Amino acid sequence: MLYGIATAITALLLAALLSALLRVLALRLGLVDRRRRGRPLPLLGGLAVVLSTCLVAAAGGWTGTAPLGDGVGRLLAAGAAVALLGTAADVWRLKTPFLFVGTALAAACVVPYDETGPVAGIAAVAWIACVAAAFRGLDHADGLAGTVGVLTAFGVGACAAAEVMDDLAVLLSVLAAALTGFLMHNWHPARVAFGSGGSLFTGFVLASTALLTRTGYDTVSTVAVLFALTATASADAVLVLVSRKLAGRPLLRRGPDHLAHRLRRLGPTPPGATVLLGLGTFAAVLVGVLVHTGWVGPKAVAWVAGAALVAVLGLLRVPAYAPRRPTELGNARVQSPLPGTRTQSRLPGTREQSRPPGTRGQTRVPGTRGRPEERTARGLPAGGATRARAETFGGGGGAPPRARAGASGARPRGEPFWGILRAQGQSAAGAPRGRIPYDAEAGGPCVSGVQTPRRQLEYPPPPPRQSTSPQVRAPLRIRDG
Repeated sequence: MLYGIATAITALLLAALLSALLRVLALRLGLVDRRRRGRPLPLLGGLAVVLSTCLVAAAGGWTGTAPLGDGVGRLLAAGAAVALLGTAADVWRLKTPFLFVGTALAAACVVPYDETGPVAGIAAVAWIACVAAAFRGLDHADGLAGTVGVLTAFGVGACAAAEVMDDLAVLLSVLAAALTGFLMHNWHPARVAFGSGGSLFTGFVLASTALLTRTGYDTVSTVAVLFALTATASADAVLVLVSRKLAGRPLLRRGPDHLAHRLRRLGPTPPGATVLLGLGTFAAVLVGVLVHTGWVGPKAVAWVAGAALVAVLGLLRVPAYAPRRPTELGNARVQSPLPGTRTQSRLPGTREQSRPPGTRGQTRVPGTRGRPEERTARGLPAGGATRARAETFGGGGGAPPRARAGASGARPRGEPFWGILRAQGQSAAGAPRGRIPYDAEAGGPCVSGVQTPRRQLEYPPPPPRQSTSPQVRAPLRIRDG
């Protein structure tokens, strides 16, 4: 009893210290998780749990105070190998199938085939690998994987103590204490993440020890107890796989579609979502312990399965994926352009204009903003809303292209054509500044000494001024003498 308390306290303090040290090391090496949170989060926190559990358990076996059996020693060695594989995945971004195969090979070294048989042994290997992968998926929220791991470790340790497996019970108590020390740094807001190394190690050890405690029991009760002990991780894995399958997304692609993500969209805070899932885990683990010890029958696990099914179906209705951006022409948003505005295509990567290049609509002739009487006197339409269109020397109507002046071929952007003539001193003598007199014989503007530019604007000469009064006065006659 005293040794158990001492080892638990040692593992807790050692895990808390190693978590702080490994956090600094991960930040210096750049091993951070940038996809799950807006800020970089170190990934080597799970190694603190692995080192604390293995060192304390090995120290107990080496001193002889808590000798480890052959099965427990092999279990720790296989768990350490899985942790190294997970750490390699954090460093070099290994694919999930590679991790699953490596975990299955480690589980094949732990399963007792002489008691389970070959068929059940293969099924047990696959189940251990699936539970380890499901615990890796629980590392999507602050403190969730550690909380579920602590509660599950206490439940499996109680089952091992009921079977008088003291070495397994001590190992699980050390693991629970190490997870508690890690939670000091992983609770919201987390300063260090679990990472693939710690999550795979925790899921592997919990699944393997739970299987060892249920060896020799009938298949139905064994399946019921094992499901109750790992109900939260199983529900999260089923929810993610079904949701991605229905949405047409890759099954192994990470996304905000786990249990804690959907619960947070319903209103709870990040610690609140972790507490809710912790309460559900405690209830399911308690049912599993009661079924294992014989206090209730295996049918009680049906309540756990029903609650997990209701939770999965209910959370499937919570939206988890952002709407996709339109990539086809049918999904493009097209707005009606306002008069005089330029519109661009809504398709990504295109900057085409809806108006042909080089055209700017209708050209307004200078001096056409007066009253109807003045417009009529100048020979222009009297309608105020009608805009006069300029005709080009090449013939044809419509909107002329941009005027070009001089030998340079183009006028400065934003400079009117009349301003260029005024600046170059090309206006005729005696004519008002900024206007070109009309030459009736030449049939065009009179610009002395300057070649008439192409695409130049012209307008007809004003008609003779006539009196608009109804009474016509006779001319004044002057008599001689």
